[in-house]
Amino acid sequence: MDEVEKAERVRHAVVLGGGLAGLLTAAALVGHAQRVTVVERDRMPEGPRHRKGTPQALHAHLLMSSGAEAIDILVPGFTRRLLASGAHRVTVRTGVLSCTANGWLPREGDLRYIITCGRPLLDWTVRELVLADERITLLEGTDAAGLTGDSRRVTGVRIRSRGGEGPDHLDHLDADLVVDATGRGSSAQSWLAALGVPPVREEKVATGLAYSTRVFQAPAEAAGFPVVNVTADPGDPRPGQAGALLPIEGGRWIVTLSGLKGSQPPTGEEEFAEYARNLRHPVIADLISAAEPVGGIHQSRSTTNCRRHYEELPVWPAGFAVLGDAAAAFNPIYGHGMSVAAKAALALRSTLDRHGPDPARPQVLQQAVAAAAQDAWSLAVGQDLRYIPSGASTPRLSARLLRRYMARFSRASASRPSVASVAADLFTLSAPLSRVTAPRTVLGTLLGPTRPPLTTPPLTDREREVLTSATGVSY
Repeated sequence: MDEVEKAERVRHAVVLGGGLAGLLTAAALVGHAQRVTVVERDRMPEGPRHRKGTPQALHAHLLMSSGAEAIDILVPGFTRRLLASGAHRVTVRTGVLSCTANGWLPREGDLRYIITCGRPLLDWTVRELVLADERITLLEGTDAAGLTGDSRRVTGVRIRSRGGEGPDHLDHLDADLVVDATGRGSSAQSWLAALGVPPVREEKVATGLAYSTRVFQAPAEAAGFPVVNVTADPGDPRPGQAGALLPIEGGRWIVTLSGLKGSQPPTGEEEFAEYARNLRHPVIADLISAAEPVGGIHQSRSTTNCRRHYEELPVWPAGFAVLGDAAAAFNPIYGHGMSVAAKAALALRSTLDRHGPDPARPQVLQQAVAAAAQDAWSLAVGQDLRYIPSGASTPRLSARLLRRYMARFSRASASRPSVASVAADLFTLSAPLSRVTAPRTVLGTLLGPTRPPLTTPPLTDREREVLTSATGVSY
């Protein structure tokens, strides 16, 4: 490295939050800093175990192909190690039984992929690989208590050690660059206000969705059974209900049931099974009836889409950025959060590569992070608004036309390959949302589906045998 490159590197970068977003950010920064300190309030467990600070890890997670590829760039060897530990690489369409509002999707075409596993395994795999870099230090059991500096530049962070000298005792870390990746509960807004930065515009879209999750040991004969997804139908007069069954490591299934306000899933054992049976198709209930429960049932109501538009602020301090759920948190039912965090960390690294750690316009880092989240935000909010009553107001003509177009796009994607490919790209965040209006996609959408929707799940002979064995009824 020549002297110019050395001069452009910051001496010390601090990342607030040691979860997935924080560790990926640390990996992104290590090429631009002599050392990186990750500040985390929890004590990290040994191995792939749950920790208090990530209650969402108890529920089903998807890592999209775009997210896995971004992590592999930041943390080489990640996917290979994760799959070797028991995670599943699932091809979209062929590896998924999906019941949509338009019927069952045909299992045709080798499209994009998703990775399924327990969230603790994924987090632990990233943590082990990232912290193997001696330039990165994890400061555990430590709270971030505020920023130092002013509205023009952040110069460091105040920290408080848990179990230290007292609640009022603060230490200080000097830093040339600070990134907040502390999640939905981020205090960045109040920290910035204390430095004289104006309030940020916050956008929220909530459906009242809740979800309940349980892990099952799958029957040995069901090894290799595909992902199962039964979605709600926005045209159904009852509040939406949905369910997903994902294979994870150890020959287990993780099953998440979700429902809107007025139809939220229960936490009782018998009620959980009955709720699964009352979905638009009972396939998930039939599968878990032959499986052995592992542990209890966990519920979450933390499903609001929440975005803080820091990129819009006219005043922004140099040496600071907000990333992950602290900037944009999504309804987890769409499975985009981890992939957006990975893409945002990669966007941060790419922006540092182009502009250096001290760009002429400090906002450029935050704008890159915001751009990485934009398509996922549009998709999540666009879907959720379909389940929120519009009340007395009538949507604008443009909104009504877009909704009708997207409904037709969804129907066409079931059987028209050119549209199905775009749908898979959007689902896995592998292509920009603008692909929806590309001429070829518009033509395929307007032409519509090539055959009627499937009314029964497209099972293989072996899968049908598994279900028949589990239920005693011919499938």
